[in-house]
Amino acid sequence: MNNSLVKIENVSKSYWRDKLEIPVLRNIDLIIPEGGFVSLMGPSGSGKTTLLNLIAGIDRPSAGKVSVNNEEVSSLSEGELAKWRSRNIGFIFQFYNLMPVLTAFENVELPLLLTKMSKSERRKQVETALSIVGLQDRMSHYPNQLSGGQEQRVAIARAVVSDPNLLLADEPTGDLDKQSAEDVMELLSQLNKEFNKTIIMVTHDPRAAEHAKIKHTLDKGELEKA
Repeated sequence: MNNSLVKIENVSKSYWRDKLEIPVLRNIDLIIPEGGFVSLMGPSGSGKTTLLNLIAGIDRPSAGKVSVNNEEVSSLSEGELAKWRSRNIGFIFQFYNLMPVLTAFENVELPLLLTKMSKSERRKQVETALSIVGLQDRMSHYPNQLSGGQEQRVAIARAVVSDPNLLLADEPTGDLDKQSAEDVMELLSQLNKEFNKTIIMVTHDPRAAEHAKIKHTLDKGELEKA
């Protein structure tokens, strides 16, 4: 737990609308330890998702440095970033982002199609991931045959199938009923405790945030300790 996996140093991010500069993040310093489970809370527009996108290399900081596993993400080219993300990052979204024409198995397999794995290796990885989330009996089901909670668990299986060390979750319980939300949070806690996955989660839900070991609040682009 003492090794830092994510290091954010004096990071600021602004967007431009015509000639008007709109600051979103200001001078953020944050260290996230390996094996940490961090929640980012704050009002809409406070910069939570922007910070997540900077960590994932989806966006670049206007100033400062973002490093993950001692690699400066903000300095990688677009081609390097795509390869780096496929090895290091698992994404979990509020609305699952599953392909409706693919089965649960095929949705989870998608990230592995970009690798050099054989078909049998891919099958083993997918079955393991679906087993971890408790859906090995739903492999051949399509998203519209699953509940919202089951869809999110398929999405979590897809996020972990390539065994990344960092999971980025953006409002993972935002579209779920109370019980399904609690089930998903228990699963994320299990991935953190038993599989040592480092998790950074953006959430509005105080109940979800309670599962995190470390809580931070963003307000008007500035980081406060919760």
